[in-house]
Amino acid sequence: MFTLAEVASLNDIQPTYRILKPWWDVFMDYLAVVMLMVAIFAGTMQLTKDQVVCLPVLQSTVNSKAQPSTSGKADVTTVETTTGQGEASSMRTVSFGSAPTVTPDIPLSRATSSQYQPTESGQEPKKEQKDSSGRKTNLDFQQYVFINQMCYHLALPWYSKYFPYLVLIHTIILIVSSNFWFKYPKTCSKIEHFVSILGKCFESPWTTKALSETACEDSEENKQRLTGAQSLPKYVSTSSDEGSPSASTPMITKSGFKFSADKPMIEVPSVTILDKKDGEQAKALFEKVRKFRAHVEDSDLIYKLYVGQTVIKTVKFIFILCYTANFVNTISFEHICNPKVEHLIGYTQFECTHNMAYMLKKLLISYISLICVYGFICLYTLFWLFRIPLKEYSFEKVREESSFSDIPDVKNDFAFLLHMVDQYDQLYSKRFGVFLSEVSENKLREISLNHEWTFEKLRQHVSRNAQDKQELHLFMLSGVPDAVFDLTDLEVLKLELIPEAKIPAKISQMTNLQELHLCHCPAKVEQTAFSFLRDHLRCLHVKFTDVAEIPAWVYLLKTLRELYLIGNLNSENNKMIGLDSLRELRHLKILHVKSNLTKIPPNITDVAPHLTKLVIHNDGTKLVVLNSLKKMTNVAELELQNCELERIPHAIFSLSNLQELDLKSNSIRTIEEIISFQHLKRLTCLKLWHNKIVNIPSSITHIKNLESLYLSNNKLESLPAAVFSLQKLRYLDVSYNSIALIPGEIGLLLNLQHFYITGNKVDVLPKQLFQCIKLRTLCLGQNCITSIPDKIGQLLHLTHLELKGNCLDRLPATLGRCQVLRKNGLVVEDHLFDALPPEVKEALNQDTSIPFANGI
Repeated sequence: MFTLAEVASLNDIQPTYRILKPWWDVFMDYLAVVMLMVAIFAGTMQLTKDQVVCLPVLQSTVNSKAQPSTSGKADVTTVETTTGQGEASSMRTVSFGSAPTVTPDIPLSRATSSQYQPTESGQEPKKEQKDSSGRKTNLDFQQYVFINQMCYHLALPWYSKYFPYLVLIHTIILIVSSNFWFKYPKTCSKIEHFVSILGKCFESPWTTKALSETACEDSEENKQRLTGAQSLPKYVSTSSDEGSPSASTPMITKSGFKFSADKPMIEVPSVTILDKKDGEQAKALFEKVRKFRAHVEDSDLIYKLYVGQTVIKTVKFIFILCYTANFVNTISFEHICNPKVEHLIGYTQFECTHNMAYMLKKLLISYISLICVYGFICLYTLFWLFRIPLKEYSFEKVREESSFSDIPDVKNDFAFLLHMVDQYDQLYSKRFGVFLSEVSENKLREISLNHEWTFEKLRQHVSRNAQDKQELHLFMLSGVPDAVFDLTDLEVLKLELIPEAKIPAKISQMTNLQELHLCHCPAKVEQTAFSFLRDHLRCLHVKFTDVAEIPAWVYLLKTLRELYLIGNLNSENNKMIGLDSLRELRHLKILHVKSNLTKIPPNITDVAPHLTKLVIHNDGTKLVVLNSLKKMTNVAELELQNCELERIPHAIFSLSNLQELDLKSNSIRTIEEIISFQHLKRLTCLKLWHNKIVNIPSSITHIKNLESLYLSNNKLESLPAAVFSLQKLRYLDVSYNSIALIPGEIGLLLNLQHFYITGNKVDVLPKQLFQCIKLRTLCLGQNCITSIPDKIGQLLHLTHLELKGNCLDRLPATLGRCQVLRKNGLVVEDHLFDALPPEVKEALNQDTSIPFANGI
């Protein structure tokens, strides 16, 4: 026997799922519980009460209706009784004139036996007839029990016997159908995640804060509360768009609040500060919602399953109603039974009474009523499912109320779950929508960022760079902390991998800022901030993946002097660069492009003739068209690195103001065109390193003003005498070639200060080398030199000497005469240094902290 608690547990759904059960599901659950109670009550009564009671139908009584009895006149009285359903059933009482009714005090066995006992005298029958009354049936108690059991199975309709069990089975099926979507593995996992995230979103402090702040953002009270005592510098953002760039320029035209020069207002920190733990939980919720949305929006399985189980319940309702209506009349009190056991009891027909018929019929009517109500609710559910598109959900109302205008509409199972939640309480979806808004997420990041990156923490990250400038590098943050703009003495600001970087008007406080780096950081600026940058910024580095990431306001910085563009600028996107806007950069002097160009964009040379330095690093892509270089007559420094050049471009010979040419990391094999450099009177530095040059033509002697010559990492085997005719040469680098001999003509280079011949095959140092008494740097490492002449002591200005990697067995003691050479400037093996005389080592160890210029 089931207990009520055990049965109730079948309908026990986890409390967390209650938010996904609309009113009709809840109502149907209660109806199912009532139907369970009906089934249990009916089944209990059937098990505890007697089933049927049967009495034989006397054949003499039936025949007497047709033929009158000879023993006397029979009076037949018919008594009609009415059942609880108003149906009339007749109970017949048969009596004869000579035989009175049977009294209940006389046992059946006695009555039966007395019927067939012969009379011994004429007095005894008369006496027996006087003592007994009623109709003798000749049946005892065991025979009645036997007949009752047989007639229960033969005469009683099956529906009367199994009605409680059918109700129980149907109800269990309906309960399973109602809650199947909570148990099916493909859907319950998504539902579990959704309910978990929804509960956390509802209880998150960030939800309340975001909704409350946006609700009162434009209210008068909020404006009064946000009025601060501080005043902004002269660059104050206003609502006016006067003098602003085009509409396509990525600028913030409106901030959270308006600022005016008369009554400046600032945001009070206490309004936006969020507890760090709450902020981290909110950020985790944003990530969970994002992943859950991507996972759920790609299918509609939950919706289909819910529609399917609703259809099954509706079909089940129709089926139950149809067959129950047919069998409702089969439940009655009176049934005729023909057990066919005349040989045992002597009677062929029995009339039986089902003593539970009245109660079962009442319960059946109640069950039909419950099923009808259940069915109407199923039909209403189907109407709701197909009345509106439940695979789409719009947050339009939430957007209007919360001012988060970017909350996206959702679809498929995500939309259906939100529709179901709305049936429970629409406040859930309103609070949940906050975590779908990028504006809300960015605002949370901003608050958390400002809470974490305080002024003191940022001050600790400020360092001095190689140019001795105060520099701050911010890497992979969610935004730019407000405290950055309080570092008024900052000179260089680097922003790297900050996708939501915004530069507010507060940057106008940073009067010393001159250099800005944007590495994969498409920053947006307010109008006032742009005005400040336009008038103060001198150097800008922009590193990007796609050309579209370059902020449009970059081309409007009129006072910009140096621009570095690093990213993909292939030939298809050259027209998209927007370099025509360089016309506005009238003070631009240096343009550095590191990309994969196949030709120099003509708009660079057309709109920027005032450039003095052009650098193109091409990352191995062959640069074909260079004729446009002829227009850049003011260029003094030109670098074409890694451009797969095979010869020196002729367009370079037209650059009359060229002072330095760098053709590093190309594929140049011959430099016969070098004679044309004689027309470039100002050329002082020529860098042909990291190429494939085999020899140096003698025509190099025509470059009279050459001071620096870089020929390292080539395939040179000798140095021609023409190189040493360049009397102004101060810097000569021929390292990492295959040179075996240093010509004696090197002594003619009286102005030579830096000589690099590391990584060659030199075995002997000519004495003429030490006539270059102005040498400060001498690199002779990784050669085959066996000895160093004593004349090395003549190099009084020598500060850096590299001898490591040779075949030396000792160092000359004359090294002590090199007055400015110190141990940290001497690169040799330790054992060679230890073999020096003590006075020499002492001289080399003196004042090692004194800085020296090695010219490297």
